[in-house]
Amino acid sequence: MPLLLSILMTCIVSLISTLTGVGITPQFISKWLSSWAVSWIIAFPVLLLVLPIVRKATAALVRAS
Repeated sequence: MPLLLSILMTCIVSLISTLTGVGITPQFISKWLSSWAVSWIIAFPVLLLVLPIVRKATAALVRAS
């Protein structure tokens, strides 16, 4: 799940960010793909590190309500 989630989220966020930053240009695809690669390399390990904390926080919120 973290692998697919990180791929999907970084794809969407980098697409929007690149589109608003650069616009549709002949280099758009290459800039977007390089942006996506960098963001995924950072996002996947961070997601793996943060996921246990988020699960505990979610469990605490669900128990509290």
